[in-house]
Amino acid sequence: MSPRPARALLVCFALTAAVDLLGLLAGIDPAHRIAKMLLMPLLALYAGVRGAPRLLIAALLFGWCGDLALLSDADPAFLAGMASFAAGHVCYLVLFRRTARVRDARLVLAYATALVVLVVLLWPGLPAGLRVPVAGYSLLLTAMAYGATRLGPVAAVGGALFMLSDTLIATGVADWPQLPMASFWIMFTYIAAQFLLVRGVLDPLAVRRAPEAAYGEMRSTTP
Repeated sequence: MSPRPARALLVCFALTAAVDLLGLLAGIDPAHRIAKMLLMPLLALYAGVRGAPRLLIAALLFGWCGDLALLSDADPAFLAGMASFAAGHVCYLVLFRRTARVRDARLVLAYATALVVLVVLLWPGLPAGLRVPVAGYSLLLTAMAYGATRLGPVAAVGGALFMLSDTLIATGVADWPQLPMASFWIMFTYIAAQFLLVRGVLDPLAVRRAPEAAYGEMRSTTP
């Protein structure tokens, strides 16, 4: 397959991400909202053109549903968005179990510690109705981020950035002091996270598929 469609979609994704982030910096809310609605569909199309596993496409589309839900500030929309992202993390977890085998007990301990510390610190500031859902979501998110480390450094950074992005959201819900331009940093880390997770899955697949494609081409040209 020609790489041109994938490159074109990647350029569209990058431009849309730039519009989103610049819209946040400039306070142009319509630019942010429109771009945010397009980001994950474009990334899913890019992944699909590159032959992504269905679970990766599903994870991105669940992320898209979460993005749409979080365009609203209402509590039910927040819960719906969290549920959508949780479903995406389940897709990532299943995918990572299929494509990776390496385990590191030290990383398990590090991510488990981060989970416990985060939940303990956030718990008092969270609304009572969100405490259990946020704790359950944090468990899935942390498991996904650890699972991403088993694919290599690119996916590992993606998983860690996803944790950072959602932690910034959670601290806002818990009424912690926020960074200047917090919405910008939330979206920046989220966009980078999803892109790096996609590349962390697709690049090793491309390496494995290259010898198979070369062998198939050789057989087709053999008299």
